[in-house]
Amino acid sequence: MIVKTTSGAGMSIWHARLRMMVGMADFTQVLATRPDFDAEDREWLHHLVGDWQVIADLSFADLLLIVQDGDGHYVVAEQCRPSTVSTLRTEDVVGDRAPEDMIGELDAAMSSEVVFRSTVLRNVGKSTVCNVYAPVRHNGKTLGLVVRETNMATRESNGRNESESINAGKQLYEMIPRGQFPYTDSVMSQRHIARVSDGFIVLAEDGMVRYASPNAISCFRRLGSLVTMQGKLLSEVGTQLLHENDPLPESLPLVLSGKAAVDSELNANRSAVSMRSMPLYGTNGRTGAIILCRDVTELRRREEELQTKDATISEIHHRVKNNLQAVSALLRLQARKTKSEEVKKELEEAQRRVQTIAMVHEGLSQTADEIVDFDKVISNLLKMSVDLATMRDQHISIEYVGQFGMMPAQDATPLSLVLTELITNAVEHGFEGRKEGHIVISVGRSGANLNVVVEDDGSGLDHEEKNGMARSSGSGLGTQIINTFVTNDFGGSVHWEPRREGGTRVVLDMKLRAAQEE
Repeated sequence: MIVKTTSGAGMSIWHARLRMMVGMADFTQVLATRPDFDAEDREWLHHLVGDWQVIADLSFADLLLIVQDGDGHYVVAEQCRPSTVSTLRTEDVVGDRAPEDMIGELDAAMSSEVVFRSTVLRNVGKSTVCNVYAPVRHNGKTLGLVVRETNMATRESNGRNESESINAGKQLYEMIPRGQFPYTDSVMSQRHIARVSDGFIVLAEDGMVRYASPNAISCFRRLGSLVTMQGKLLSEVGTQLLHENDPLPESLPLVLSGKAAVDSELNANRSAVSMRSMPLYGTNGRTGAIILCRDVTELRRREEELQTKDATISEIHHRVKNNLQAVSALLRLQARKTKSEEVKKELEEAQRRVQTIAMVHEGLSQTADEIVDFDKVISNLLKMSVDLATMRDQHISIEYVGQFGMMPAQDATPLSLVLTELITNAVEHGFEGRKEGHIVISVGRSGANLNVVVEDDGSGLDHEEKNGMARSSGSGLGTQIINTFVTNDFGGSVHWEPRREGGTRVVLDMKLRAAQEE
């Protein structure tokens, strides 16, 4: 091979910052310049860059995906930096065009059906780099090139671990032109997928361990394995750690044998190791596999603690709800037994308010945190409030404009009381003596700021004042509750005013306390 070196920053492979569009380009924008790419082509490229980190990490090299734009220029569509070694490129080169002196080499690589190796060593910053090109072929079409930029300094003094890693990365890389990588039948179910730096094992075609990195050996030591892994069948090493009644994931045998691109988890000795199998293929079929390992014992322990905490919180809300419903039932029974109509009405009002708080806790008991879907909760609460306040022959409808969204309990409970009091007030006083009525609740929320407007087409404020009903002056308990919560809890304001088309309009301006703390 004839090798020559180009020097100077001006000859760097991506020295020219020629942006193909205004602003920072991204992967999707670059692909959009190729109308000849169909949906399958784009999906294949997305699948590739979604899984090529393992090649960069194993190879100790930066990766660049190069495609031709609509004008035929070679453009960097995506880049990948290794996490196992210092990157060659601290800058973002997505959207950059290749310099003119590389066009011939790129054309030759695009025409190749196998990995194409450059005969020129180039400089990237102060590093000497060797480029290798893997044509990305799919459905008989070459979509682009994956450029592997290898810093020659990383190849000077490699030990066994580095050599095995580089060789494994090379085998995965050479699968790209054959359409064998990315995997078409990959099944990934775990949330904590293992990475190269966590530990890797190289298997031969028969499943025998050819090499295990120090981190991988430590993972199996945590599981209780004391045998020397090299030269043993990984499937035997793994299954010997399991006891008779231990759970066995269906995917575990496939991972331990390296026969499929799947992930699984091995639990033994009160430890957990997440594993991912990546089969290696040559021109004549499967030649072995790479197994990535990660000790997730501590992660699983924390998850169990969080699940226990969430279950406890949900149970507390459930019990609070049950206790409040019991209090509500007692108030209802007491109201039925009293002979005083005034006392009966006051007890029913108290019962409704207790029930309102109970329904908020019902919503909180069904979530894993202290946040509730307030739109769902308030819809049920206000429907209940209308049903309790209306007479038998009345029909009052409610319309919602906008959404409250998710809301912490700290804000949900007082806001629920405020809105139910407003609706009850509107039904009892605004629609007294009327057969039908309509209420509109308009919501505007921006971060911590919440604006709620409640409008009804009832008799209006003048009618309420003449009949001694609850008003903005605070003469009624319900109105006092509204003013107190809005002013003290939310630091907001309440404005009562006549509705232009007739009826009453109440405007609430508030700041959500929990949202302010985010």
